[in-house]
Amino acid sequence: MHISAKADYATRALLELARTPEQPLTCEAIADAQGIPFRFLKSVVGELRKAGLVRSQRGCVGGYWLGVPADAITLLDVTRAVDGELITLRGEPLSGLGYTGAARRLPEVWRRIEADAAAVLGGVTVAALLAEAEAEAVSVASQEVA
Repeated sequence: MHISAKADYATRALLELARTPEQPLTCEAIADAQGIPFRFLKSVVGELRKAGLVRSQRGCVGGYWLGVPADAITLLDVTRAVDGELITLRGEPLSGLGYTGAARRLPEVWRRIEADAAAVLGGVTVAALLAEAEAEAVSVASQEVA
């Protein structure tokens, strides 16, 4: 399975937005915080906005916020928002794939891989990732003090 740069950048942007949900963030702030190329991030955030995962406001107090709560956004949602189908074969979805002869069982394997990947990605939320990162940061900070 290939994890695209778009899916990675989109998830990282959502994590930044979830970190400070009360205030909007600009693409520049997100790009700087995560080391993401600004121009690429701008298009990725546009796709997240179209999917309803982020909302935006123009103006001097504008920027981006989460469009839905962080605990309602899974990595599967993010991946599908920016990449479409989770796994494709030569650019086509696996749903209609069928072979004959010795390879007739192969499409089942590809679909099972897709289902397993969807289950893993669907089981991880932006909120859970953020909570784990924050807990780890607190743990590291307390070890440094001790």
